[in-house]
Parts: sequence; C-alpha cells; structure tokens
Amino acid sequence: MINAVLVFNNSGQPRLTKFYTQLDTTTQQSLLSQIFTLVSARPASACNFLPLPPLLSQHSTPNPSSSSSSDYSDAPTQITYRHYATLYFILISTSTESPLALLDLVQVFVEALDRLFENVCELDLIFGFETLHAVLGEMVVGGVVVETGLERIVEGVRASEGGMKGKRRSVNEGGYGGPNGSGIGMGRSMGTGAGGAMRALGWAGGGGLGGWR
Repeated sequence: MINAVLVFNNSGQPRLTKFYTQLDTTTQQSLLSQIFTLVSARPASACNFLPLPPLLSQHSTPNPSSSSSSDYSDAPTQITYRHYATLYFILISTSTESPLALLDLVQVFVEALDRLFENVCELDLIFGFETLHAVLGEMVVGGVVVETGLERIVEGVRASEGGMKGKRRSVNEGGYGGPNGSGIGMGRSMGTGAGGAMRALGWAGGGGLGGWR
C-alpha cells in the first residue's frame, strides 16, 4: 500500500501532499518537515529508497486493539524517492510494495504530467493543481496502484477534464500572470531553465532515464 505521495521543491515547499493513511493535520505537518529533511540530506550517489525511521512510522501505526498480526500490514515502513532538478517526488509505502516498481511509478507520473502540460515545470504544478491531482487519481486510488499505462492515464485525465485546457489557455491569453501576459507558461523561462519538460525537470541531456537519481 502507498501511504502518501509527496512532492517538494528544493527549498522544502510542498507542491503535492496526498495522504492515504489518516493523520491529523499537526502530525502531517511534522512528517512533511522530517521527511524532506531526511531525503534532501542524502547525497546524489545514495540509494533512492530507505527505511522509514521509527519516529516517523510510529505516527501511522494501526490501532493495536485489532486482533491479528495482519493489522500492521498497512503501516508505512519505507521511503522511495526521485530527485529531479528542482523537485523531489516521494512515496511513503508499506513493505509489501516493491521500491523498484515505485521508482517506475514516479517515472510514469512525471511523464504523464509532461504530456498534459506540454513541457512541465514547477509552476505548472502550482497553477495546474487540478491536473496534478487528476493524474495521481488515475494512478493511485485509496493507496492502491490501479494504473501504470502512460497512454491510458493521459487519456483518462483528458477525458475527465474535457474543455478545461482550452479555458486555461484563454485565461492566459488574456494577460493573466504579469506584464508579459505569459500566464502559467512563464514557468518555461523562470522555473528550471531552458528546454522542454524533460529538461525542465532534469531529464534531458543524459538521454532516456538518465536524469533521475
């Protein structure tokens, strides 16, 4: 089971927080801070998955009044992450999930965002949060991975959004976003530098999957 999906920028500002395990707001905020500190301190050469420290996992321990050892199967035990140029994509999960499969899940997640935003950057995740959540909703439901096919994910989001993309474009063309009238598209020059979506999130240059670490 996936207990949480988190996206942070390099400054620790959350761009997506989705919890599939019920936690109170105070505990969530504490976990966000601790998880980012833990992951951001790791060197580039470090492994992309690590055990969830006891201090963090104890927040999500199931109710001990339940009657069997399987009660603890939903307790989070591991962190899986990928660091792109300006963004950390982090999954908190149980030990029943394969870390390698979760790394691939993050890859598909970012590729789907790239398709939908046409060269995705950090600002797209801020202003296009509906699409961000829609993509995640196509892939994970109740902490269970239900879809990993890139084309089906993109088609599902486009079908559910309908005419929203055209409406967003008309707002941008009206000058929303500043004196340049560039709207959310200004992220192409402000966020992570020049280039397309893969380049914006740190993929380009290495070819294929070489941009992640």
